[in-house]
Amino acid sequence: MPLKKINTVLAAAFVLFILWFGTEFILSPETAAPGFGLPSWPSGDGGGFLIVKGIRDVVLALVLGVLLVTGNRRALGWALLVGALAAYGDMTTVLAHHGSVATALGVHCLTATLMAANGLLMLHETRKVATAPAVPAPAV
Repeated sequence: MPLKKINTVLAAAFVLFILWFGTEFILSPETAAPGFGLPSWPSGDGGGFLIVKGIRDVVLALVLGVLLVTGNRRALGWALLVGALAAYGDMTTVLAHHGSVATALGVHCLTATLMAANGLLMLHETRKVATAPAVPAPAV
């Protein structure tokens, strides 16, 4: 399978996954929160931060989706790399707050690493190939 097709399928999967996950946090944070990996539900009005997390994810998915649909593949590669930082941040947050190590590594770290790999592959696919200077053909 050509690299361009693999990159497109992976990027589309990230868009759909992040959009779904973010929407779950907006519409039903009490159901989505346990899968995030933190050990306890936020106290007081802290549940609102889960909706903020959902909005962040939906916006990231929309940015990636727009870049994918419009064919801005190089920008999409960079956005995937930068977006991976959010997932690495989620992993760090779960670990720093004594959450599930399995979820931190198996969900957040894996997602971030796959996003970064997809971004790097996208950048590799779209790199500008240096062309050799034209050399006149020898006279015969």
